[in-house]
Amino acid sequence: MAQVCPVSRLEKLLVAVDMSEFSEGAISEAISFAVKCSSKLYAVTVLEANPEYETIGLNAFEKEEEEAARYLESVKARAVKEGLNCEVVVHRGESVYQFIIDEAAEKKVDIIVMGKHGRKGLAKLLMGEVAAKVIGNAPCNVLIVPKAARIEYAKILMATDGSEHSDAAAAEAIGIAKRCGSRLLAVSVMHDETERAEATANVNKVVELARKEGIEAEALTPIGRSFDVIVETAGGRGVDLIVMGTYGKTGIRKMLMGSVTEKVVGNAVCAVLVVRAKKG
Repeated sequence: MAQVCPVSRLEKLLVAVDMSEFSEGAISEAISFAVKCSSKLYAVTVLEANPEYETIGLNAFEKEEEEAARYLESVKARAVKEGLNCEVVVHRGESVYQFIIDEAAEKKVDIIVMGKHGRKGLAKLLMGEVAAKVIGNAPCNVLIVPKAARIEYAKILMATDGSEHSDAAAAEAIGIAKRCGSRLLAVSVMHDETERAEATANVNKVVELARKEGIEAEALTPIGRSFDVIVETAGGRGVDLIVMGTYGKTGIRKMLMGSVTEKVVGNAVCAVLVVRAKKG
């Protein structure tokens, strides 16, 4: 693919890292995005507060901070080598996700990039708690990148349920597809045949918008559990990127992200871009 910025506006980009191998894909893709989009890059890590430091002294505390500083400097060196402006930030506190979203809000970044699992080695079926909370509360879109993933943009799956968040995700997916010459799969999953008319309307709306932009698009209305079907379709059709909304139509409380989105992110082998609908 050509060196084209995949998204319309990406002046500032924040990559959240945890010094584990799970951040590697996020770092690589964040640098790639920043190069293609001429973005400023912020690399952030948060060291969890540990009451044990009070008993074992400051040495361990200082050692961890030095390790984090060295790690972030290595990320910065990779970015600078690609001609990027990169700023590094270390925080320490109990609420890791809050520091990440506060940093994103303060810096007014356009996207947060992060890995889906962290150093705690969560079970494969679970998405990292920090990643889930960042997605549910971030002031911007969030790109979740598996540790070995590279995004090629040849084929994009756009999952829709007809909600305002899906409409925002569709607009983003169509924009990416147009800039990158991608093929688009619009998917609306039915629980049973009674939902066929609604599902068909959902995907046809996306396909019609895509084709107006000259994008090759296909409509799919499979039956099953939404997250299973989305993940299986993405894997079976060789999808490079899944795009979906933060929440669904069920009006999940603000502190929680949509359960389908969370499960897709946790199980997909490709990157997932979670799009937040603009307010107002």
